[in-house]
Amino acid sequence: LAAAIAAFDGCPLKTQGAKQAVFSRGPGDAPLMVIGEGPGADEDARGQPFVGRAGQLLDRMLKAAGLQERAFITNTVFWRPPGNRTPTPQEQAVCAPFVERAITLVKPKLILLVGGASAKSMLKREEGILSLRGRWFEWRSEDGAIEVPALPSLHPAFLLRQPAAKKKAWQDLLMLAERLDRPERPH
Repeated sequence: LAAAIAAFDGCPLKTQGAKQAVFSRGPGDAPLMVIGEGPGADEDARGQPFVGRAGQLLDRMLKAAGLQERAFITNTVFWRPPGNRTPTPQEQAVCAPFVERAITLVKPKLILLVGGASAKSMLKREEGILSLRGRWFEWRSEDGAIEVPALPSLHPAFLLRQPAAKKKAWQDLLMLAERLDRPERPH
C-alpha cells in the first residue's frame, strides 16, 4: 500500500512542494489506528507521520495510556499541504480510498481521529472537533461492509497551543484504552 501511495499521482498535494509521500508508522496488525490530518514539515522530511513536536506529544500520551506499541498511525492525506495548511475536503477525498484500504488491511478494533479535519473527513460530519470529541461514532467503509468504532479527539498540535485542553484529550485516551481492553462480547 505504501508503494501504491508513493506512485499515486492523483493528489495535487504531491506536486505542491512535498518531498515524499508520508504513509504510516506502527505495527501493521495494531488494534488501534490513529488518523491525523496531514504531514507537516518534520513528517515530510522524515517520511513518517507524527514525528515533530505534536507527534512527540502524541507518542507520550499513547505511551502513558499503554497504547504506544498498539497504534498504527497515518493521516487523511499523505503529502504535506503547502505552508502546513489544513488539507481540503477534496484532497482528503482523493486519498480516502487509500485510508480505507489501510483500515481494511490493518483491521483495527478502534480508530482515534485526531483533529477536526480528520474527524469531519472520516465521519462525514460538519460539527467542529470540540463538539465531536469524546463521543463514539461508527466509521463505515464506502460499501458499508466494514464498521469500526471511531473516537474523535483533539489534535496534539492544538494541545501544544492550548495546554489546558490536555485533560480532555487524556480523558478520551483513557476511554479508548478501556474500550480496547474490554473483553469481546460473545456473538
